[in-house]
Amino acid sequence: MSPLRLLMLLVPAALVVAAAVAIASPPAARDSAAAVITPNRVDGIHVGDTHADLRARGKVGPLRPGCELGGPNTRSARLLAPLRGSVNYTLTAPRKVTEITVTKGARARGVGIGATIAAIKAKFPNAKVDHSTDQVFQLTLVTTPRRQNGGRIMFGVSTQTNKTTIIGVPGIGFCE
Repeated sequence: MSPLRLLMLLVPAALVVAAAVAIASPPAARDSAAAVITPNRVDGIHVGDTHADLRARGKVGPLRPGCELGGPNTRSARLLAPLRGSVNYTLTAPRKVTEITVTKGARARGVGIGATIAAIKAKFPNAKVDHSTDQVFQLTLVTTPRRQNGGRIMFGVSTQTNKTTIIGVPGIGFCE
């Protein structure tokens, strides 16, 4: 068999094997490239960025009305894939990010959606646990201390499943 013919047989076979390995790998291994959450940003979305900039970079969807309890001028936008969640903006133009809320696709020091309070406290030993919202929102809030730059991370842990269901930077905006 000629070297060219051998090469033409091996390349497609290698591609099939690579695809099979990728499909057969566990979801955790495929999702290990989750976006990073820090006290001031989530995957390149910084507190203080303008909506126009985020929209141009393909990070958020179109501007839409925000929480009706905040008044007629509140605005928010959905996060685009691979993230799931929303961004809240200032009340006046230019619209700047005030809060980033994530419900899927990002982790802070390896702690993401589905983490327990113990896992959060292991990675953030100075985090404070607040049970004041347990009855109203069925969420226990775990808040990291404010950093020198003013940022922090807030985890919302469901009181029913004891797993993190929402992460906010610098906090979680409630609209109920």
